[in-house]
Amino acid sequence: MEWDDLRYFLELARSRTLTEAARRLDVKHTTVSRRIQRLELVVGSPLFNRTSSGHVLTPRGQSLLAEAQVIEEHFLGIDEEFSDPSDEISGVVRIGCSEGYGVRVLPPHLRKLQGMHPNLRIDLIVQPRPIQLARNEADIVITIDRPGRGPYLLTKLVDYTLRLYASPSYLAERPPIASLEDLQHNRFVSYIEESGPAKGLPAILDLVQSSCSTLRSTSIFAQLAAIAGGAGIGILPSYLANGRDDLLPVLGKTVVFKRTYWMFMPAELKRIARVPVVWRFLKNAAKERAAQFLT
Repeated sequence: MEWDDLRYFLELARSRTLTEAARRLDVKHTTVSRRIQRLELVVGSPLFNRTSSGHVLTPRGQSLLAEAQVIEEHFLGIDEEFSDPSDEISGVVRIGCSEGYGVRVLPPHLRKLQGMHPNLRIDLIVQPRPIQLARNEADIVITIDRPGRGPYLLTKLVDYTLRLYASPSYLAERPPIASLEDLQHNRFVSYIEESGPAKGLPAILDLVQSSCSTLRSTSIFAQLAAIAGGAGIGILPSYLANGRDDLLPVLGKTVVFKRTYWMFMPAELKRIARVPVVWRFLKNAAKERAAQFLT
């Protein structure tokens, strides 16, 4: 029995699909399948049951898993003791992120990261809905909703503010807005409630109970463009809206929401060298720009 075969076995046991195990190991899925078949011949019995939900360990597979994890810990200890800090990082890391942070904040950071590690490939997954680690949709997720308990590594990335904004042309056509009561009878732009990227985002209904958004979108950038174009008042992250001539804060001193971006990943991925490298880089990059998010 070879350690390399056990390594393929461990990744399939954790990911439960040949495709995902192959992605983590940076090989073809046929290679993973061939290695598992070879290991099953050595063991003398099947290690996985192939089901509609993926590869599920058999009783013999469960027994081998415990043994393989002990062996893995020994190899990891040897790697840490003798590893060279200059070793090249390569492979794919998938980052799942909300639209605002993923489009406005991450690209220049990722360009710097790939300059440091030319053989590292990044898949940036930007979705108008929460990205599910449990479904293997990403390796690292940046989100507003702090995850509950689970086998995750979690860190606070950065705090940021959101405010009400409208265009100068829209405000010029309406009565002055000096209090929350003055928001009544305005037009509003918002997320489609059932399709927002996070549960923890503030909503117009938090301020004006009788409000009704006349324009809704799953995209924060579509909302930003609509608000800047005079469609109504909306809640925007300040780091997206500040400094624009076509947007003005509304009740800027009294209506300020504070939210947090969290970053988390499956604990098991800390064993794959490229993933902790990206994790630490993203955390440090956010720390360097923290003050810009709270203006």
